[in-house]
Amino acid sequence: MAAQERMFGMGDLFEVAVCPKCESIQLVDVPENLDKYYPESYYAHQVLVTANPFKNFLKKIRYQLFLLTQGKAFKPIFGEWMAIAGIGTDDAIADIGCGNGQLLYEMHAAGFRHLRGYDPYLETEKKLGPEFKLERKSIFEVEEKFDLLMMHHSFEHMSEPAKVLAKAFETLNPGGKMLIRVPVADAEIWKSEGADWVQLDAPRHLHIPSVKGLCQLAEGSGFKTQKVVFDSTAFQFWGTELYKREKPLRGTDPINEFTDDELKKFGQKAHTLNLMMKGDQACFYFSKP
Repeated sequence: MAAQERMFGMGDLFEVAVCPKCESIQLVDVPENLDKYYPESYYAHQVLVTANPFKNFLKKIRYQLFLLTQGKAFKPIFGEWMAIAGIGTDDAIADIGCGNGQLLYEMHAAGFRHLRGYDPYLETEKKLGPEFKLERKSIFEVEEKFDLLMMHHSFEHMSEPAKVLAKAFETLNPGGKMLIRVPVADAEIWKSEGADWVQLDAPRHLHIPSVKGLCQLAEGSGFKTQKVVFDSTAFQFWGTELYKREKPLRGTDPINEFTDDELKKFGQKAHTLNLMMKGDQACFYFSKP
C-alpha cells in the first residue's frame, strides 16, 4: 500500500506492508534523510513550559490528593500510568524519546525525584533538578538502571524494535516496569480508512505493531505482559477526516473544521472503540521478572 506524508502536506509517497502473521505495519523503505520529516514545527520540538514555585506546589498537592482518593478531579495525565505500573515518587524513571521533556517536568513538579529524559534530537541538554536531567542520547547510549522505562509515542519512530526492547530489558532493574504507548494496527479506523488513517504517519512511523505483535516481541526479550489499555481519542477521526479533505494536520485547527457536536461524537466513538479494543492506540505495561 502506498502512503503519503500528510502531516505537513509534503505529499512524498512511501510503501507500507502488513505482516501476514501478526498484522503489524512496517514502512518498507526508510528514507535516508529522516530529519527532513521532523521540521522545527514538529510537536516534539516545542519549548518546555515551566511554572512558578507556587503552581508547582499546587501540582504536588494535587498528586498527593489523587494518591489518597483516586479521584478523577485530581488525576494528572500520568496518574493512571503510575498507578497501574505500581511506581512511586522515589523510583528511578526514564522517558525514552522524551521530546522537550514536558511530561517529566510535570512529574517532577508532582514530587517524582529521580528522572531522566533521553532523546537523540534534543537541541540542548538540561539539568532541571538534583536528579532530573534531559540528555541527548538514544536508548542504546543509556548506561544507568531504572525502575520504569516509558516510551510515549516514540517506539514507533525507532528502527530495529527488537533491539530496542532487548536494550530496554537490560536497562531495567529486576522487577522493573516498561510502559509503551503506541498506535496499534488493531484499529478499526485503519481497517476502514486505510492510507487516510492519520496515525499511519509515513514516514515518521517506521512500524506500527498490533497488540499481538508487540506482546510477542516484548516477551521474546524476556518481558511479561502485565496489561494493555486502549487509550485512543477523537483525534483518530478528525485527523483522518482532514486527510480525506486533502488538508494537512499542521496549520489546520479542527475547531474551524468541525462542529462541537461532531467533535463530541468523535470522542464518544473513540471511547466505545477503546472498550472493544479496537481504538487506534494503546498503552502497554510490561514487567521484568
